[in-house]
Amino acid sequence: MTLARRSTADELMDADDLDPAVYSALIGDLARVNSATMARRPTLAFLKRAVRNRRLRLLDVGFGDGDMLRSISRWAARHDVTAELVGVDLNPRSAPAATAHTPATMPIRYVTGDYADMGGDWDAVVSSLVAHHMTHPQLLAFLRFMEANARCWFVNDLHRHRFAHAGYPLLAMLARWHPIVRHDGRISIARSFRPAEWRDILAEAGVDGARIFRAFPFRLCVERLR
Repeated sequence: MTLARRSTADELMDADDLDPAVYSALIGDLARVNSATMARRPTLAFLKRAVRNRRLRLLDVGFGDGDMLRSISRWAARHDVTAELVGVDLNPRSAPAATAHTPATMPIRYVTGDYADMGGDWDAVVSSLVAHHMTHPQLLAFLRFMEANARCWFVNDLHRHRFAHAGYPLLAMLARWHPIVRHDGRISIARSFRPAEWRDILAEAGVDGARIFRAFPFRLCVERLR
């Protein structure tokens, strides 16, 4: 598979008829992938730069298993930040799975629905491994939504890189992750972006002042602070 252009291949986890039990198992494994690849670290570092006055009202778009929100909740507790954390996900299978894995004491609310209906005065909007699932028009709309409804925002996604694409199958096999996670991982990498592509997308969306940067290992992030 060539990586010169973004792939548009479908990922199995996006199938509408996926059994809820299978979905719960695979997003649980995706949470373990995120732990193994230190995927939450760039988002938590962003919060250190973004949070003011020890208060945080945050929206996580496409929360999946809820592992990012749980990490943010623990981060807020450690830093004495009063947090109101909301996750929104189109997939109705996500909220039950995330709720089952989330302590009731955490200040997290999971919503099934469209982020476009969640407009408001957010301190921050974040997403992780979501941008590469979007079509080009959907991504433009998402960026414009964040610009209009949040003081700051952060996109945490994959970097389309040959080494990551070649090495992922070995990592997934050794870790014995769910077969769909093994299959979709390489497609996710092939669907993700490179820095020059992000620059063009931001310009088309009318976003000025965003920072594009790489984070180890093989993450490509977009940060908007105001």
